[in-house]
Amino acid sequence: MMTCRNSWNQDIAQLPGANFLQTSEWAAVKAQVGWEKEELTWKDEDGKLIAAAMLLTRSTRLLKVGPQMSIGYIPRGPLTDWTNQPLVARVIADLEQTARARELVFLKIDPEVLIRTGSERTTDNPHEVQELLMARGWRCSPEQIQFKNTMLLHLDGEESDWLTRMKQKTRYNLRLAQKNGIVVRKATMKDLPLLYRMFAETARRDNFIIRSEAYYLDVWSRFMQAGMAEGLIAEFAGQPIAGMVLMFFGSRAWFVYGMSTSQHREKMPNYLLQWEAMRLAHEKGCTTYDLWGAPDTPDPSDPMFGVYRFKEGLGAELVYTIGAWDFPLKPALYRLYHHVIPRVLSITRYVRRKKLTQEVI
Repeated sequence: MMTCRNSWNQDIAQLPGANFLQTSEWAAVKAQVGWEKEELTWKDEDGKLIAAAMLLTRSTRLLKVGPQMSIGYIPRGPLTDWTNQPLVARVIADLEQTARARELVFLKIDPEVLIRTGSERTTDNPHEVQELLMARGWRCSPEQIQFKNTMLLHLDGEESDWLTRMKQKTRYNLRLAQKNGIVVRKATMKDLPLLYRMFAETARRDNFIIRSEAYYLDVWSRFMQAGMAEGLIAEFAGQPIAGMVLMFFGSRAWFVYGMSTSQHREKMPNYLLQWEAMRLAHEKGCTTYDLWGAPDTPDPSDPMFGVYRFKEGLGAELVYTIGAWDFPLKPALYRLYHHVIPRVLSITRYVRRKKLTQEVI
C-alpha cells in the first residue's frame, strides 16, 4: 500500500466501481467542512493499480464536549474487484491496519458491492463480502450516509432503444413535455444560485434537509470546472421551473441533485430533463446512468415508492448493495457516537428546516 500521485482521478477512473465520491474534487469539497484526505493504493506484482481508496478522516467532539474522536470514511469505496477474494481480504486487512495506526474510533466503508438486481428479492443469504467483513469484526452500519440501493439505467444502443425500454406512460409524459413547449438548456456558473433556490424550494416542499447554499455552490462549481458535472434547466416560456446537476466520472453519470418549483408541474418538465440528461451522459461517453437512490423494497407504503416508479418508468433497474459497514476500534466511543449523533442531527434538521423556510419565502 502506498500514497498515490497527483494523477489520482486518472488512475482510479479505470477501476471497477469508479465513483465521483472518490475523486480529488470530492475530497476538496469535504476539506471545507473539516475532513482530511489520504489516498491509498494497492498494486500487483507488475505495478498495475488493482485497488484504491480515498480515506477521509475527521476529528470531532460530540456536542463540543467529551473526548476527542477521530473517525474515518471511504465514500463509495474502496474501489477494487470485489469478486477477487484474496485481493479483497488484503485490502480490508490493510484498511484495518491503517485505522489502527490513525487511532480511529471507527472506519466506515460503503463500496458498491452488488447483492442482486431486479424488484424481487431473490435471496436473503449474506454476500461473501458481508461474510468476510463479519468474520473480521465489521458490522453493518446503523448510519447509511449514501443510499444503500440505487436504480441503474443502461445507455447502450440507440435513442430509439432507450424509448423502447421506457414504460408507456413515461414515453407519453416525455412527448407531453415536448408538446407543451418545455425547453431544456445547459446551466452556466451564473445559474448556480438559481439552481440552489429551486433546490431549497424542493427540500421545503418534500420535507428533506439540505446544506447551506455555499456548500452546494462549491460542489457544483468545482465539478463543473473540472468537466465532471453539468447543470440542466427546464424552462416554460422563458421561466425556469425545474433543474438538475448531473455528475460524470469514468463510464458512469449520476443524477444526484434534482430540483423544481411548484409552477407548471403538469407540463411534465422532469421527464424531458431526464431525457436530455440521458443524451448528455451518452455524449460524455457514459454507458450507465445512476439515478441515485431506491427503496429497500418497492412497496407502495415506502416513502420512496413514487421516486422508484418514476425511475423504473425511465427503464432503470433496481440494484441492491451491501450498504455501509463499520469497523469499530473503540467500542465504547463507537456506541457513544451513534447514540449522540441522531440527537444532534435532529436538532440540526430543525434549525435547517426553519432556515429553508426563510430562503424560499
